Amino acid sequence: MNSAPLSGLYAPSLSLLTDLYQLTMAYGYWQQGMQDREAVFHLYFRKPPFGGGYAVAAGLAYAVDWLEQLQFSADDLAYLASLRGSKGTALFDPKFLDYLRNLRFTCDVDAVPEGTVVFGNEPLVRVRGPLLQAQLVETALLTLVNFQTLIATKAARIREVAGSDQILEFGLRRAQGFDGGLSASRAAYLGGGDGTSNVLAGQRFGIPVRGTHAHSWVMAFDDEETAFAAYAQAFPDDSVFLVDTYDTLEGVRHAINVARQMRAQGHELGGIRLDSGDLAYLSREARALLDEAGFTNTRIVASNDLEENLITSLKQQGARIDTWGVGTQLVTAYNQPALGGVYKLAALRKPDDSGWDYTVKLSEQIIKTSIPGILQVRRYENEKGQPRADMLYNTAEPLPESLTIVDPTDLTRRRSIRSTNFRELLEPIFRWGELVHQLPTLTESRTRALREVQSLDPSIRRFLNPHVYPVGLEATLHDYRTQLILEKRPQRPA
Repeated sequence: MNSAPLSGLYAPSLSLLTDLYQLTMAYGYWQQGMQDREAVFHLYFRKPPFGGGYAVAAGLAYAVDWLEQLQFSADDLAYLASLRGSKGTALFDPKFLDYLRNLRFTCDVDAVPEGTVVFGNEPLVRVRGPLLQAQLVETALLTLVNFQTLIATKAARIREVAGSDQILEFGLRRAQGFDGGLSASRAAYLGGGDGTSNVLAGQRFGIPVRGTHAHSWVMAFDDEETAFAAYAQAFPDDSVFLVDTYDTLEGVRHAINVARQMRAQGHELGGIRLDSGDLAYLSREARALLDEAGFTNTRIVASNDLEENLITSLKQQGARIDTWGVGTQLVTAYNQPALGGVYKLAALRKPDDSGWDYTVKLSEQIIKTSIPGILQVRRYENEKGQPRADMLYNTAEPLPESLTIVDPTDLTRRRSIRSTNFRELLEPIFRWGELVHQLPTLTESRTRALREVQSLDPSIRRFLNPHVYPVGLEATLHDYRTQLILEKRPQRPA
């Protein structure tokens, strides 16, 4: 199994993988002499996706690889030099481009490990360092962490309903381009999938690759049974026949005829695949035919726009399916196309270096008002290691002896913390731009994800109206945030 970091997945330079305004702000900071002022940013989402109760953090290995490669190449700088403003003049001063030429990433980065269960308002990544650098990495971090966290969470939900059944990701042909397909395959495996049809993902990440054949294989032969026999000749110990090209149950009978020939030669049919029709009915009928013929170990694989809700329904209908091939709905996160993660400035070192100026972004919606400070997430657990509550606190300020957390969206919801069992979720990844953390393998991150999701109370894992897991601001941080909001909010006349 390949280990992280990903060793140059994003090479040569992808330093222009950013929005233009990150570069214009960087230019402005440089002009104002603010480029080296120490800043702290947090990357987080506000609500778990899919109407669920949690998310599974993913994408950190990609982010680490991108940050390690962060350096503006001659081609990058030549392109930036070619950009013109509305008056036709160069958008960037050549001296600024020389500054970028020599720029090296020197920030501290802390992050939650991939596979960690996370909740709304919790920093997944904290970046601390020179303002210009910390600003410049925003877009790339968001696109890398947002998408994979979304797909890993979707995969975890599918794992929840599939139970011990096998889950195969078949989505490359419907993914959002090559990179979308590759990162989706990785995140789907991390979130709980068992394999992928994506061969490049298998090579790059060590994910088990699986596949059957298409309808075109059957259509290329004179009849279905001949097609199955030819496939069995090519793969005598690894055949799964797609049986719905013409008539599904007749296809199952043809598969059984070929399976008898295979068995006579010392081989066994691995499975059949259903890709259309009433999957519950057809799987029950196919199982009966296979069992009656003595092929009780032949698996039934199903595909056809499957996702967690449809799989739940099929199981409730008594479907006899052993392996779920999930594609479009998983790799495109079909019913929620974006996580909605944000990246907000939370602290700036005072110009005289005497301490911190904490910052807050205001909104008419309290859920969109940011949280100031240099934040850490402390997860309190019971004696069995099950999460009970998460506390966000400012690491730059001392904690009181008595701890209370306050819901950031409802000050009336408070909870006293008495547990002494806890762990800090944000771990050091970079210090002064140097990687200081041995990232786990993808398999290890997958194991973490499976374990952490199962440690949640079932009321949080359920799909319909999940229980809201308690995440709160440490009370003194909440009070300071409220004070800062009142100071920053304009007082309008009645």
